[in-house]
Amino acid sequence: MIELHCHTTCSDGTLTPGELVAAAAGAGIQALAITDHDTLTGWDEARLACAQYGLELVPGVELSTLHNGCSLHVLGFYPDQAKLTPFLEERHAARVRRARSTVERLADLGYPIEMPRASTPGRFHIARALKEAGYIKDEQQAFQRWIGEGKPAYVPYEHLSAAEGIERLRECGAVTVWAHPMLFRGGNVEAVLPVLVAAGLQGLEVYHCEHTPRQSARLEVLCREWSLIATGGSDFHGDNKDGVSLNMLRLPLSLLEPLKRLANLPTAIA
Repeated sequence: MIELHCHTTCSDGTLTPGELVAAAAGAGIQALAITDHDTLTGWDEARLACAQYGLELVPGVELSTLHNGCSLHVLGFYPDQAKLTPFLEERHAARVRRARSTVERLADLGYPIEMPRASTPGRFHIARALKEAGYIKDEQQAFQRWIGEGKPAYVPYEHLSAAEGIERLRECGAVTVWAHPMLFRGGNVEAVLPVLVAAGLQGLEVYHCEHTPRQSARLEVLCREWSLIATGGSDFHGDNKDGVSLNMLRLPLSLLEPLKRLANLPTAIA
């Protein structure tokens, strides 16, 4: 079985890379992608753990971009780490500025918190700080009341268009996949897809914990129509995403073969 979308404490997950690999092995996973938001820092620890537990590591990243004014995430698999890291360092600085602006807006609304100390601060860390301060009972309330898109303390990403993000990932050798396309709020998939394909998009995350079977079937059709690969993953974050567990989608290892072909890698599992 395979997981192609997971997060660690290097972004907004609650398990370290090593802990994630151990949990994946226990859940029957044979190949695991580390796709932290805008950072590659979990790869080295995950690679050592994968060697220990006999898993194949799929090195990846989830890049935060914008399209039609809304958040659109792009997964990049097998990028050249040396080429991509300087660009991600710039995006990391933008993440810190975004988090600081969000904290300032919350203070203006009467809900002061300390700036999260996470290495890659994001809205989850802010939501947890709000919970620890006693303003809410669970992190989801923070998104519903203040920091979700369109809410009073929401701060958008510093502008990086989806097309620009895809192009940059491709320049760094990554295989590019639109993450959870059915969750995108800036237009339907059929309308957005031509723009992304023109920029170099190579796949769709067909199978996701928040996609219905009907939505996944619709995405399968689009993959065939546009000659795109299909990927999938639970989008596991640890204990901060209720109802999501490793290997919950029971995705076959065969999904890895077309991904590795596009990356010019041997298709047999390591």
